[in-house]
Amino acid sequence: MKKDNKELLLLKLAKRVKELRIIKGVTQEDALNDTGIQFSRIEQGKRDIQLSTLNKLCEYFEVSLEDFFNKNFN
Repeated sequence: MKKDNKELLLLKLAKRVKELRIIKGVTQEDALNDTGIQFSRIEQGKRDIQLSTLNKLCEYFEVSLEDFFNKNFN
């Protein structure tokens, strides 16, 4: 994957994570306390995450992986 494509993907991921966190009505600190996952770097598009972390985020936000990607990735 070219660097530009990876950066674009990370920014889309960041946008979606932030959107879901806001919909859930929690702060980054609340989400960190609930999941043990540091949201700030993810939401800035500065941190690539593993599939297991993405799955944990989806469980926290109560969305499927399919729904996570359908919103901003098409």
